[in-house]
Amino acid sequence: MKALARYGKEFGGYRMIDAPVPQVGPEDILLRVKAATICGADMKHFKVENGSNEFNSIRGHEFSGEIVKVGNEVKDWHVGQRVVSDNSGHVCGYCRACEKGDFFDCVNKTNLGLDNNPWGGGFSKYVLVPGEILRIHKHALWEIPDNVKYEEASCLDPICNAYRAVAQQSHLLPGEDVVVFGAGPLGLFSVQIARNMGANNIVLVGMDADAKTRFGVAKELGATHTINGSKEDVIARCQEICGEDNLGLVIECSGAGAALHQAIEMVRPNAEIVRVGMGFKPLNFPINRITEWNISIIGHMAYDSTTWRNAISLLKAGKIQVEPMITHRIGLSHWQEGFQAMADKEAIKVVMHYDYPDADETNDF
Repeated sequence: MKALARYGKEFGGYRMIDAPVPQVGPEDILLRVKAATICGADMKHFKVENGSNEFNSIRGHEFSGEIVKVGNEVKDWHVGQRVVSDNSGHVCGYCRACEKGDFFDCVNKTNLGLDNNPWGGGFSKYVLVPGEILRIHKHALWEIPDNVKYEEASCLDPICNAYRAVAQQSHLLPGEDVVVFGAGPLGLFSVQIARNMGANNIVLVGMDADAKTRFGVAKELGATHTINGSKEDVIARCQEICGEDNLGLVIECSGAGAALHQAIEMVRPNAEIVRVGMGFKPLNFPINRITEWNISIIGHMAYDSTTWRNAISLLKAGKIQVEPMITHRIGLSHWQEGFQAMADKEAIKVVMHYDYPDADETNDF
């Protein structure tokens, strides 16, 4: 089979490779990938070539598929089931995070389709879900409801991130306002979760590059206002829309230091800022205001089983919309076009389907 792999330990380029079909052990499950989407975490390695020939991993951690083979000791799953992975591959099972079922905060975690994992990810024909993780974490796989498409299910990772940030980590109440920084998938799904929770004003902050494609979709999905941070005074506009006394929650999905600074400066006392996005540059502004005004900055990482259960329920009920966010559907062989559309912000979600000549072969194993 063909697979899109990353080379190099820190940053390194992508290469399409020939990879063997994974061997299924007694407790393992093999999925035939039906849909895989490009995440912002994948983008940081695009067009980065460090010359390394050291294999890192087969990429793609947002994917859904059909079970095509199970090990002889597997009892809970069977061939033919439509499933989506939460992309967990390995956890220790012993640390305090694992004790709470917060597996994505395990210090020893390894994720499918991300760095340095031996099982591979969704940018390929097949993915192996190791029996080890299913033994410790029973909800590493979820069955897809009949009325949910594979493409929609492949987007559950960002949906779940948004759900946990807005619904589980903040204290948003119906009638309150929320500002969302970042017009990518995390931001747009956060808009939808805030809408479902009864938020009043839902303000999405983006940049010039977001205005053409993403602002209109944001309005369709529930944003009451969009602000172009490249041209407008973000703090003044947010306070004008929400009122200084009601600006109590910011969901920061961009990862930009400037966005975090603006969030701290705009909110009222006792406000909450949930930082979902990640940035890699040091902050160069004072943060005394969080002490002076008792502002809570809440770090966000991934999701738990409650998140997945509830997010799938919302998706099944049609209360989360994915279709308006799928702007590109391409074959895996055209992966560079999809990555470029993401880089140019012409795309919101790019769905890739396996399209190589062996796509219809049934004698792989």
